[in-house]
Amino acid sequence: MSIADFERYPLTFGPSPVHHLSRLTEHLGGAQVWAKREDCNSGLAFGGNKTRKLEYIVPDALAQGADTLVSIGGYQSNHTRQVAAVAAHLGLKCRLVQEKWVDWDDPVNDKVGNILLSRIMGADARLDPHGFDIGIRSSWEDALREVEEAGGRPYGIPAGASEHPLGGLGFANWAYEVAEQEKELGVFFDTIVVCTVTGSTHAGMIAGFAALEDAGGRPRRVLGIDASATIDKTRDQVRRIAQHTADLIGLGRPLRDDEVTVLEGWAGDLYGIPVESTVEAIRLSGRLEGMIIDPVYEGKSMAGLVDLVTTGEIAADSTVLYAHLGGQPALNAYSGIFD
Repeated sequence: MSIADFERYPLTFGPSPVHHLSRLTEHLGGAQVWAKREDCNSGLAFGGNKTRKLEYIVPDALAQGADTLVSIGGYQSNHTRQVAAVAAHLGLKCRLVQEKWVDWDDPVNDKVGNILLSRIMGADARLDPHGFDIGIRSSWEDALREVEEAGGRPYGIPAGASEHPLGGLGFANWAYEVAEQEKELGVFFDTIVVCTVTGSTHAGMIAGFAALEDAGGRPRRVLGIDASATIDKTRDQVRRIAQHTADLIGLGRPLRDDEVTVLEGWAGDLYGIPVESTVEAIRLSGRLEGMIIDPVYEGKSMAGLVDLVTTGEIAADSTVLYAHLGGQPALNAYSGIFD
């Protein structure tokens, strides 16, 4: 099968915009830096990267006759906010497990930002004391069972949609979308920089760009910046999901080691806790480009990009595409870092 053979339920405006970050490029003094804006991709609750994934999952949920989407994330999960938005858009119920993934001392952490938006959209968002892990969670499985026992028809979407069999397809298609936009813009992005935690965003890109290269396209690097602080788990999960997605879209070969790159050094010691480089990257992006990024994901991937460009790890003659995955609503729970 090819990516075009999979049913897709449109939830985005179309291709997400791409633009040159000219002032950031000048400031860094190296590679040309562009951004592709998943934070501007949909009218559903500020959009984001998970909305693109859900386009390939919704047809399966509807085919199964589901009446309730059941998902999981941290208190400030961007993913659960987007699941809540899609459920509202489809007229379905939504049950969310909001675990304490981040030990962040802010009295409104469980009341503002993403979780507030999910509740506004009608989701049954319940707090759970369990800590962070990128795998399948027992609390999520319990929620699925509770919905079923209450007479509902649940459809399970795991954290980040990453462990879902179709979770990588949205960003495999993103790769094809980038290739079309390159033709329109007259540019080639030899390096992609993306944040990675549960893995399917990064993994889908890997599979999609591998298929494009095998079809005669130019090779490029897809650099995942780890924000999980569980680097080995994330690297293994990215590889597994990337290979599964590559198999789904008919790549027909094992992925090479050089196609799966997850870099550490900007996550800090714990998931969700901003470090100095995170805050500096948020300020830099805001002050130079008016582009707002968050302290959990994009602040860390931007910190990685800044260092890789300024140290020359990304060469000065490169053209870089930064994947802005959204997530700004979470800033409401982190106001203290900007005191």
